[in-house]
Amino acid sequence: MIALIGLVIGVVAGLILEPSVPVVLQPYLPIAVVAALDALFGALRALLDGLFDERVFLVSFLSNIIVAALIVFIGDQLGVGSQLSTAVVVVLGIRIFSNVASIRRQLFRA
Repeated sequence: MIALIGLVIGVVAGLILEPSVPVVLQPYLPIAVVAALDALFGALRALLDGLFDERVFLVSFLSNIIVAALIVFIGDQLGVGSQLSTAVVVVLGIRIFSNVASIRRQLFRA
């Protein structure tokens, strides 16, 4: 319940304050969002499987974001940032859709 209240407060604060992302970090924001979504859908799947663990979720959430941003950063340094960004989005997208399919099968038995 505390997490839900924190989420609502964060969303409302973001809508009211309208924070801006520094130009230097803008290429990494979409990758971080997709990585966070992957961790969230993985956590939901684990919750439905009865395997959810807060520590595993936290480590997965943070490591997904850090590794994805690191891959894009290295790609930027090598001059292939857009290609590696696409690769990260594709891989994480496949994981997200896989988790959503599993969640759908569990919830709707279909």
